[in-house]
Parts: sequence; C-alpha cells; structure tokens
Amino acid sequence: MRFSLELRLIGVSVCVLLLCGSSCGSNASVPLVMWHGMGDSCCNPLSMGAMKKMVEEEVPGIYVLSLMIGKSVIQDTENGFFMDVNEQVSLVCDQLSQDPKLKGGYNAMGFSQGSQFLRAVAQRCPDPPMKNLISVGGQHQGVFGLPHCPGESSHICDWIRKKLNSGAYTDAIQKHLVQAQYWHDPLNDDLYKKYSLFLADINQERGVNETYKKNLMSLNKFVMVKFLQDTMVDPVDSEWFGFYKTGQGKELETLQESAIYTEDRLGLKEMDSAGKLVFLASDGDHLQFTREWFNEHLLPYIR
Repeated sequence: MRFSLELRLIGVSVCVLLLCGSSCGSNASVPLVMWHGMGDSCCNPLSMGAMKKMVEEEVPGIYVLSLMIGKSVIQDTENGFFMDVNEQVSLVCDQLSQDPKLKGGYNAMGFSQGSQFLRAVAQRCPDPPMKNLISVGGQHQGVFGLPHCPGESSHICDWIRKKLNSGAYTDAIQKHLVQAQYWHDPLNDDLYKKYSLFLADINQERGVNETYKKNLMSLNKFVMVKFLQDTMVDPVDSEWFGFYKTGQGKELETLQESAIYTEDRLGLKEMDSAGKLVFLASDGDHLQFTREWFNEHLLPYIR
C-alpha cells in the first residue's frame, strides 16, 4: 500500500511520502523531542502531528514529545512569533528536566527555527542529556532576509519584514519579535554582536562560554539538513552553519571558513574532526522531503 500526504505548515511545508509497513524499532528506543518551526504548532495533524505519527510507526514503542510552548495550540503558534526565545528555551529546559521518560537522555529534532532553539537547549541544559541533535532546515547563523512566507501567516510575515528592516536590534523589537532574535545583519556586525539577545549569545559572539562549548561537544552527532531549493531561508547556507562574510551581503563563507569554526568557539571544529558533524542535503524547498528520504537519512539518528 502506498499513498502520498502533503504536510502543510502555516508558513512552511513538509512533503512526506508515506509508505506503510517499512521498518521496525525497539521498545528500548531513545525518546525523541521535536520543536516545530515558525507559524506551526506542536500538534497540527497535517504537520507536526503527522510527523510524530510517522516516527511512531517507524520506531514502535518510541516516546515522542512534540513541544508545545503555551497552554494551547493557538498560544503555541503565536509564541513562535512573539515570545522571547530565551524564555521559551528556559521553559523547555524545565519541562524536559521534569519528564521522567527523558531521564536517560533523548534525541532532538528541530524544524526550521526550532532547530536553533534546540541547540540552545543542548548548550544551556545538559540534564537530561541530549544525544543526537537533528537540525532540519535550521538557521544556525541566523537569517538576513525573509523572502518567502506562504500560507495564512503571510500578512504576519509582511509586518515582521518591515519591523526587521526598520530596526531589528532596537530593544522593543528584540524583546518582542522572535525572528529579530536570530536576525543576523552582516552590514551591521557590531550592532548584531552587541544587541542580539539570542543568536549572538548561543554563537559565542560576545565571548566564549566554556559550558556552552562543553555541552554542545557532548553530543554524539549534530546533523544539519540543508534544502537546496529553499525559498524561505536567506541565506540557505545558514542551514549548514555558513553565512555572508562580514561587511557585505553577497559573498558567502562556509562553516569551515568562519571565525566560529577557526577559533573553535563552540567546539564545532573539534566535533568535525571527530566525525560528529553530519551535513545532509535534500533537493527540495524548505522542509520538503519524502518519507523514503527521511527513513534513509534521518531515521538512523533517532532509533
């Protein structure tokens, strides 16, 4: 039996080809924690809800926690736009530490902005331990544009775009707009490093927090998925921890060419040498992949 299901996020989309009766898992599987992207929620049956169900089908007996930030799906969606990211991360850390099913550790899989949020969890909250971090279209060096935001949230994205262009690093916007907290302006590098409340901190732009570095390096694997036809993330290289060279917005540099790597501020260079960094590519738009691709490339890291 074979059929196709298109997972529509509000502002993002995941295209998954469902194949019945494929692989089996173990009751002793490692739990999985998932964090959704912008405009989505924990439990949308056409997106994260379907993803949770798919993982449970592929790994019978697995405990999957799809994070909800707030007391309802509506709050969860709104908080993805307007709730301070550091506060969100703190709430998640508390939730994970109180979940008895996660005491032995867990794997984490983030979608779009949920990826860098889960990296912050890995760096700040080592208990319970995160084993593998899977970043699906995450923006680990931030974004310098919001080029495409389809669906019902397009009007919100238009408003966000105006605010980011008018003053992303002002106190009011930083504190009340999620996307401003991972806005990375290479033309105003000093402002970014000084006033970015979230991304500049977790990327060690203002100094090296050795605890952040130690905690991230404790991961078994840090998997980063880049979407080669991505129309949402600017620049798409941020999905592999690359970005624009400082001082301009055209020429790109890879992670391996960046100061965060050469100075090894996060331990990524050492992790790379140890084979802990995994770079995967999917030939599709943002968060679009088949179930076959997922099973082949990502499932091995969550079994």
